Amino acid sequence: MDKKRKLTNPYLNTEGYNCFGCSPDNKLGLQMAFTEEGEHIVCRWVPKNHFSGYKTMLHGGVQATLMDEIASWIVQVKLDTSGVTAKMDIRYIKSVSVTEKMLTLKAHIEKRFHNLAYIDVELLNENDEICSTAKLIYYLYPEDVAKKDFFYPGSESFFAKP
Repeated sequence: MDKKRKLTNPYLNTEGYNCFGCSPDNKLGLQMAFTEEGEHIVCRWVPKNHFSGYKTMLHGGVQATLMDEIASWIVQVKLDTSGVTAKMDIRYIKSVSVTEKMLTLKAHIEKRFHNLAYIDVELLNENDEICSTAKLIYYLYPEDVAKKDFFYPGSESFFAKP
């Protein structure tokens, strides 16, 4: 079994940081937190009612945002840079209720080709059934550009210091 390592959020003390996806202080946001599990980045997330679309169903746009955010984290942790979404193809397989106790998102890098990363993400319900998937292509910035223009702190900053 792959070793699990909790990731820390290196942006917490950055002025102006209020990410809708991962800021724990954004009360209206997703407040996602992540672990590294082998080649995967994983997020276990509890949906809230204000993320519903039709009745108690998790809004498809929220599912897309969850998958895009975890893809960003895998780029930062595994590829040691930052990037932006160039393309995202989503497949909605099974409806997801905001009453689920826990959802799991799993992301891994399918391949890297020059300045593009191909990332696969799965969103699973509390019964470990795949509810939606995404295939993303991320445009990767050179590390110096990521650090200078996008405040990228380096992959080592995502791991707690002993």
